[in-house]
Amino acid sequence: MYVSVSEMLKHASTNNYAVPAPNCPDFNTMRAALMAAQEERSAVLIDISPRQMHMHIAPEVAAAMVRAAAEPLDVPVALQLDHGTEFEDICRCIKAGYTSVMVDSSSLPFEENVRRVSQIVSLAHAHGVSVEAELGHVGQAAAGDGRSADMYTKVDMAVEFIERTGCDALAVAIGTAHGNYPKDFVPKLDFERLREIKQAVGDYPLVLHGGSGSGDENFKKAVEGGINKVNLWTDYSAAYVRGLREELAGQEKPDYMLLSRAVESKASDWLRHYMRLFGSSGRYQFGEETVEATD
Repeated sequence: MYVSVSEMLKHASTNNYAVPAPNCPDFNTMRAALMAAQEERSAVLIDISPRQMHMHIAPEVAAAMVRAAAEPLDVPVALQLDHGTEFEDICRCIKAGYTSVMVDSSSLPFEENVRRVSQIVSLAHAHGVSVEAELGHVGQAAAGDGRSADMYTKVDMAVEFIERTGCDALAVAIGTAHGNYPKDFVPKLDFERLREIKQAVGDYPLVLHGGSGSGDENFKKAVEGGINKVNLWTDYSAAYVRGLREELAGQEKPDYMLLSRAVESKASDWLRHYMRLFGSSGRYQFGEETVEATD
């Protein structure tokens, strides 16, 4: 099922779980993610960043590929532009058939962030496309950005931002950062701030960016505190590369097709762990006993 992100995340918010959102810049990483979703009976949101879009896979190809792969599945699949900053990129993804776009104007002043997101919301909603935005700023782990409370999302501003922009989901800054953290460093997240934001916005989907490297305990508490989507790229790509190395070790003449399927299986197993951790597993059991997907 190729579905609306707003409906997917509304179900997650109502039922207190989070949807994993791995970046999938090619067919292999995408198929691994869909394999995990089908096996775990979980929703999954495929993210593709502007860099990945320009280096690896055009929006028109990505949308056709994900839609075709999702068609025979009986779990929800969505496709989103991740961290869109350029108007042209966002419009291209809307036109191509993405189910959602993320507008990242979080490094700009509040009023300019509101203006840009509101503009995209008007355009995207007219085409049935959801919009995610970011308030506060999730910077780069290497720069130590996740450790500055000055960059965190403020509760009252989050409420105002949602009301004024009409965006469908909001990424909040509570202490995570993008990329690789220094060795043995685990970010300290502001769960009290998250709880206050969720309480203030009610049954509204919140997103955690910079999820890689946060640790299972932080993830678990974040979902319990109201996070409904978790972005995963750094660790997901590392799991895929690790699987590739393991499969290539000792093989002088590897068969590409067998190699690809084996690595996809390893990456899929990695993602399945997080589907269980986030509570998204088993949400879409269509049968006599469980009908949660229709809540």
